[in-house]
Amino acid sequence: MPSPDSPLHGAVAPFTMGPALLFCPADRPERFGKAAERSDAVILDLEDAVAPGDKQRARGAILGQLGSDGDAAELDPSRTIIRVNPVGSAEFEKDLHSLAHSPYRTVMLAKAESAEQLRALEGYRVIALCETAAGVVNASAIAAEPNVVALMWGAEDLLASLGGLSSRNDDGGYRAVALHSRSAVLLAAKAAGKEAIDSVYVNIPDLQGLAAESLDAVASGFGAKACIHPSQVATVREAYAPSPEAVTEAAELLDAASAAGTGVFQFKGKMIDGPILKHAEATLRRARHAR
Repeated sequence: MPSPDSPLHGAVAPFTMGPALLFCPADRPERFGKAAERSDAVILDLEDAVAPGDKQRARGAILGQLGSDGDAAELDPSRTIIRVNPVGSAEFEKDLHSLAHSPYRTVMLAKAESAEQLRALEGYRVIALCETAAGVVNASAIAAEPNVVALMWGAEDLLASLGGLSSRNDDGGYRAVALHSRSAVLLAAKAAGKEAIDSVYVNIPDLQGLAAESLDAVASGFGAKACIHPSQVATVREAYAPSPEAVTEAAELLDAASAAGTGVFQFKGKMIDGPILKHAEATLRRARHAR
């Protein structure tokens, strides 16, 4: 097992978990396996999902499901993320001490606010959760840190940090400041060559609203979306899996581009250039990942 005190060797591999990431309270070990089975990756949450008095028990639950050799008996480390408490808190240091005795090396840092904080997680692959005003403003600097593999944004904690009341309007759409923050985090991540993860959809029964938001996340460039309930996973996956018609169209377009051999050409009455071809390539990548 690599030491968390030593830097990761070489270039950090891209973040490829997803598209549906499912949060699971770390103090509910009986749910770990089910959450992993029902999602593309599970996020064991040591932060908001666990009451202050239960955090030590939650850390013990993560370590308790390891085998006698220290390997994960129930969870695949390549599909497991541990959300740790904010840097500077007493709980953060305890989280790191526990992780040092586990095989898990992908962590989500709650309330990431500066590049300097990421250096406390040297040796880990980090998803920086930008969910405060400072985190969003500093998203570009955070994304540039070598151990950061992805950025995620959080709507409700963000509005709380602003002194606001809700991230959404009465019609269910995001308020302007939330939309700005969502875009800022996405742009910062992609500018740094990192992945971007869309925030959770808290209205669990509203699968129609989740579907619309997930489709927008796909179209905007988010590589994954976080879920808070197993019932949301299928909706997110469906949004990220391109339709057979879209796959066929993309394949035909790329074949036509190869045959045309020019920078700009017409395809079914439309002008096609470089950006449109990249859209088609992205569609085929998502199709391969969905299989």
